Amino acid sequence: MGLQWGDEGKGKIVDVLAPDYEVITRFQGGPNAGHSLEFKGKKFILHTIPSGVFRKDKLNIIGNGVVIDPVIFAEEIQSLKNEGIELNKENLLISTKAHLILPTHRLLDAASEAFKGGSKIGSTLKGIGPTYMDKTGRNGLRLGDIIRPGFMGKYKALTLKHKDLLNMYHYKGEQDDYEKKWFDGIEVIRSFDLVESEYRINRLLDDGRNILAEGAQGTLLDIDFGTYPYVTSSNTITAGALTGLGLAPSRIGHVKGIFKAYCTRVGSGPFPTELHNEKGEFLRQKGHEYGATTGRPRRCGWLDLPALRYAIMLNGVTELIMTKPDVLSGLESFMICTHYQIDGKNTNQLPYSLEDNIKPVYKSFKGWSQDISGIRMYRDLPEELKAYKNFIEKETGIPITIISVGPDREAVVMIEK
Repeated sequence: MGLQWGDEGKGKIVDVLAPDYEVITRFQGGPNAGHSLEFKGKKFILHTIPSGVFRKDKLNIIGNGVVIDPVIFAEEIQSLKNEGIELNKENLLISTKAHLILPTHRLLDAASEAFKGGSKIGSTLKGIGPTYMDKTGRNGLRLGDIIRPGFMGKYKALTLKHKDLLNMYHYKGEQDDYEKKWFDGIEVIRSFDLVESEYRINRLLDDGRNILAEGAQGTLLDIDFGTYPYVTSSNTITAGALTGLGLAPSRIGHVKGIFKAYCTRVGSGPFPTELHNEKGEFLRQKGHEYGATTGRPRRCGWLDLPALRYAIMLNGVTELIMTKPDVLSGLESFMICTHYQIDGKNTNQLPYSLEDNIKPVYKSFKGWSQDISGIRMYRDLPEELKAYKNFIEKETGIPITIISVGPDREAVVMIEK
């Protein structure tokens, strides 16, 4: 689970953990996700497909909670094929209950953002929000519809409804080229097995198979518990994994929470520890903090402990994974927000709105100068990083079991529990 505003490094960590699991699943979100992985000198970005595809003999499942754009899905399949990674009915299954992103959903997304003007939420404009709106409004098209009679009738009816909405927005947008690609993508999807994934996943668990659920976005973007309205359109927390895969709470074994050694955020919304100075720019440039999906520069700031504790609580985190402390190398000192001050009073809790008059209270840590990207043993890490890690563990009560020290899959330090 991502414990911040997304971009924590979930894709890489899933790839690192995959050898210990037989099945890798995605349970929510869609092509607004951008999970980056690097190995053998190459960088890959996945938007819809689980990050277990780079490990042989793994079964990957796209769950019912995911929303799928056939164009992006087909492009992703072809991109992987170009790299020698063949996905087929044997290693990728798709839930019949996952919802389809229509070309007109993308237009509605753009129209809605344009209508908001200065109060826009920073959507990726991939059609995610309108698709989830149709899902909860009981108007949506699901993957199972494409293999049943009447699909074209449902498609045309929903498209006409969307065009009426676009007229209300006075929004003009073209979709003809995209629509053709969309139907080509539908044929690519039809070449895979569309399954009742909730049955398949529960049977796999009954058979003793280990399953890893891969989250998208992050806890602070959760539709219920994130910094509303600057959030995504799905539940990004552990509970979302249950509804997005069709699992009972008792099925959850461990919850691995991933966080950056600092914080980033893409798009609009409150960010109490954001840095508007040279250190914020240092983090952005050294950490290559640009959106994998949008390319937009990420806002950067110090680690926020009240928000991290909140995410740990919501997700039931049993172990923590820290990413990108290598970006802090070279700073003489850096900070961590230990609590907030609101109207002169200290609090460890997130208020109803992070847009309230929040003053972060910081603790300073001594930095280190050495490049840590080549370190693989915990004992070889700088003492200053160990002190930072120990402080976070003490404050959260949760052990840090993995530290990622670079983008490559090999750049990890495993810590014995």
